[in-house]
Amino acid sequence: MNFQYRNILIAFILALVTLAVYWQMRHYEFVNYDDGSYIYDNPHVMKGLSSESIVWAFAATHSGNWHPLTWLSHIADVEIFGISFSAGAGFHHLTNVMFHIANTVLLFFILLRMTGDVWKSSFVAALFALHPLHVESVAWVSERKDVLSTFFAFLTLGSYAQYVKLKSRQWYLAALLFFILGLMSKPMLVTLPFVLILLDYWPLERKSRFGSTELAEVSLFSEKLPFFIFSALSSVVTFFVQKSAGAVGSLNVFSLNARIGNALISYISYIGKMFCPTHLAVFYPHPGVISAWKIAEAGILLIFISLLAISSRKRYPYILIGWLWYVGTLVPVIGLVQVGSQAMADRYTYIPMIGLFIIIAHGIPDMLPAWRYRKAALALAATAIIFVLMIMSYRQAGYWQNSFTLFEHALEVTSGNYAAHRFVGDAMRRKGKNDEAVRHYREALRLSPNYAHAHNNLGILLAGQGKTAEAVQHLSHALRADPKYAQAYYNMGLVLDEQGNLAEAVRYYSQALRFAPDDAAAHNNLGTVLFRMGKINEALVHFQEALQIEPDNAEARENLEKLLKMRKEKF
Repeated sequence: MNFQYRNILIAFILALVTLAVYWQMRHYEFVNYDDGSYIYDNPHVMKGLSSESIVWAFAATHSGNWHPLTWLSHIADVEIFGISFSAGAGFHHLTNVMFHIANTVLLFFILLRMTGDVWKSSFVAALFALHPLHVESVAWVSERKDVLSTFFAFLTLGSYAQYVKLKSRQWYLAALLFFILGLMSKPMLVTLPFVLILLDYWPLERKSRFGSTELAEVSLFSEKLPFFIFSALSSVVTFFVQKSAGAVGSLNVFSLNARIGNALISYISYIGKMFCPTHLAVFYPHPGVISAWKIAEAGILLIFISLLAISSRKRYPYILIGWLWYVGTLVPVIGLVQVGSQAMADRYTYIPMIGLFIIIAHGIPDMLPAWRYRKAALALAATAIIFVLMIMSYRQAGYWQNSFTLFEHALEVTSGNYAAHRFVGDAMRRKGKNDEAVRHYREALRLSPNYAHAHNNLGILLAGQGKTAEAVQHLSHALRADPKYAQAYYNMGLVLDEQGNLAEAVRYYSQALRFAPDDAAAHNNLGTVLFRMGKINEALVHFQEALQIEPDNAEARENLEKLLKMRKEKF
């Protein structure tokens, strides 16, 4: 068979088996974990493509991130497929799937171009496509940033390989452009210049061509300087954006020792989950205090693996390169700078795990002794592994069908998972099962007494049941735990508004808008209270703001028309 046709056939098979695993998601719903703030509750995204939404995408630091291309992809989905909490969500899922398939095919051709080994390259691509650890990045619509940024990352690597081969300035600029676009999709790509340097050593073997002199080292590094500059800029922007959004945990929440300990254990845990991908969950609670023995064991094991990789660098250079790929690309999300309250996350392995896949794909054949049936045994083993991974990923993807299946599974496979209880409670509340929701919220608070989201959601549910005093207690606790929690200020405003305490309602609605200025409901409610207090001009401004954010907000439009009619009659 012609080599070109063979490679195209392999790429087609990779795409087909990946689609077979994820095609089920065409019927899936959005989940209540970030999908609301990213899509169905985001007024800017819900507008679809417009000059206003495009400008917002580039200016927004919503959800503690600056990733305008990710926003544009969600906006384009809404424009093309429409939106609702359940109906139509499947197409948003399938967009993720298409990017994942594209990434799989790109990875295959990039590795083939760099190594020249079609079967090892195809096996790495198959592991990437079908490993259950990668299901979260594909099945979660809000993780569009993973698959989109990786698409640009692989285009960067492919363009860089072309630049190395052809010495073409155009390919170098293409690589730099794709890298910038990747950073605009997800800033985790800040480590990509580090990967380029690794690839110079193997498989591109540029160091041997440059020579092993100090000048050669400087030349290879200086060539990457523009990439490192953009990485540094992205890192600074990301840190301040996430810090301003309250996403970066302080040392009061997780001490430096706890962060280092969790980072060391996470490195080993990810390796364990690579070999045995069971009990995977969307949220792993941070343990807080960790046994010194566990930290020491993880640290010793990491040092041992690192020394082994270094000692084998001459005979098996891919072991060191793959290991450094894994360790290095995980650094931004390993928890030294704690973003969120999770200990680790499957989605963080989307790019890093490629390093370990390379070690496996190249290492096992090299270390097996030569014997008559060696190739047949390797082919049979690879096929069996791929088949098992397909089944496991298909099953794991099934848990993402909706919020119930996702978080009830998390409760089954983890312990002390306060976040899972909260999200099951949210799903119950949306279905009108308030007693069940209360039970889950209370369990979340038993496990994490200062969990602001659970206090807020329980508070507003209790308020709806007429238990105002207890509702106020929980909302107040939410605001003590998180003084920048806009939704809790808004809900306290609702409760005070219902009680007729208009002055205090104005104060809380105003605070809500201080931290969430694009909340159309808060603008409308504040306008309503001001109108009742006789502050007509101030009310007018807030009704207009609400309609500017959500032009289809019928309640705000009715309130505005009522106010304008009254002013006309008065004057």
